[in-house]
Amino acid sequence: MNREFLSRVVGGIDEEYIDEAAVPGGGREARRPAKKRLWGALAACLALLLLAGGVTAAVAESRTYANAVTFFEQNGLSAQGLTRAQIRAVYRDITTKRFTYEKTAEVITNAVPGWQIEQPEPTPEELAALWDRNVWARTLPGTGVGYQFRYVETMNGSLGFETLEKSVVECYRDGALMWTAEFPAFYAEKAAYTSVGTAVWGWNPTWQSGQEQYAYVACVDDTGAVRWQSRLYHHLQYEYISAVLDNGDGTLAVISRGHGEDKNWLCLSKYDGNGGETLFAKTQIGNLGVLGAARLGEGYIVHVGGALSGETSLIYRLSKDGVFTQSFRYESEDRDYYITDMIEFGSHVYLSAYAVPKQTDEGGRHEIGNILSYVFQKYKDGGVFDISGEELTPLLRQNYTAVLLLCDPAGGEPKTFFEAEGSLGADLALTEAGELTWDVHSIVSSFFSPATDSFTIGGMCSVFRYTFNASGVLLGRTDTGETAPYRR
Repeated sequence: MNREFLSRVVGGIDEEYIDEAAVPGGGREARRPAKKRLWGALAACLALLLLAGGVTAAVAESRTYANAVTFFEQNGLSAQGLTRAQIRAVYRDITTKRFTYEKTAEVITNAVPGWQIEQPEPTPEELAALWDRNVWARTLPGTGVGYQFRYVETMNGSLGFETLEKSVVECYRDGALMWTAEFPAFYAEKAAYTSVGTAVWGWNPTWQSGQEQYAYVACVDDTGAVRWQSRLYHHLQYEYISAVLDNGDGTLAVISRGHGEDKNWLCLSKYDGNGGETLFAKTQIGNLGVLGAARLGEGYIVHVGGALSGETSLIYRLSKDGVFTQSFRYESEDRDYYITDMIEFGSHVYLSAYAVPKQTDEGGRHEIGNILSYVFQKYKDGGVFDISGEELTPLLRQNYTAVLLLCDPAGGEPKTFFEAEGSLGADLALTEAGELTWDVHSIVSSFFSPATDSFTIGGMCSVFRYTFNASGVLLGRTDTGETAPYRR
């Protein structure tokens, strides 16, 4: 597939061209449900890539067979099994954006194969057991490394209210407590295991507007001893850390977002084995958040966006020195993609995400607008502004599909994908055995809470863990017994 980035052309494409990339009908798609689901995304993406390469919207019938073969080669399409006439027909079908010829779907879906993972519906017994638990409980992982955070606060006599005394971080391996570390200077928010120890990060306490908010990063060894901790001070009004990445050479990379000079910045800092900062670089990003990051060769990819911006799948690429080089996004004409995690593994970049249908009436909640519209219509019809969990949970499961994209690290295009219906894609992690795990949150219960400020629909998910080898082959699935909250 042509390696032009979608972000270069999205702004200049008329909606009518995207609408023309419609899903073709026919019995073949019914026999291949996973590829049918990705067809819309692939068709739209390929159309965008062709426009970026300068291909016109209407290609004359006089295009020769040689031009069609060149087109197939440039876009990574296979002509195997096609006659010369079929190759020319597929070429015309794509370049004129009709997508109606029966062989076109076969050619594109073969270029990016995908797999549908069967995610079973929860049984009544499982639902009953889950309802007996705390609906907001997030359980520790039963295998691998996990962390819990708690805060000790004491009364500050001069301020007249409680302030932070210390953050306490607990590290668990395979469910057993391994160590406890304390951090008096900052609220510890997140932690990640690296080859040089556990990276812990957070921010300093603040209690009035105008106070500068500093980010902190620390490194803890496998006994719980704090090897070093550093305050990020880059002459910014505030800064928060989105990810800490292992560079593989004894150093850590810190990806953060800062605000200063009335601008928002994507920042990269590097720290040596003693906590000394060896590099700082920043890129202006406008009104975008910094949501996640991963290494990509010697450089990095960063997920930027947020609910206010409407960007849910925009990726920035940075060089090893933190210089912005490229951007791309994942989207289709019928679904929005929300990236939740990313990691480099083997010869691919893996993106964990979930997809939801395009919402006709967002109602202020981008992911569940159609469901809220359904509830509002029930109120108009019957005067009852409510919906039971028994009715709501199937609607949520129909709304969400967990997606794992295996992407080409050079260009970002998906090479294959995995989907699990009724679920949200979650964390990616590498195991000590050299395998990749993908956590999938399967929605099992829900409730409607319109009076709550922070969410409208709450619920609980069961956590399933899928394992892959370095070639991207699915090895198996495990019901972890863990739970995770759902709130939207």
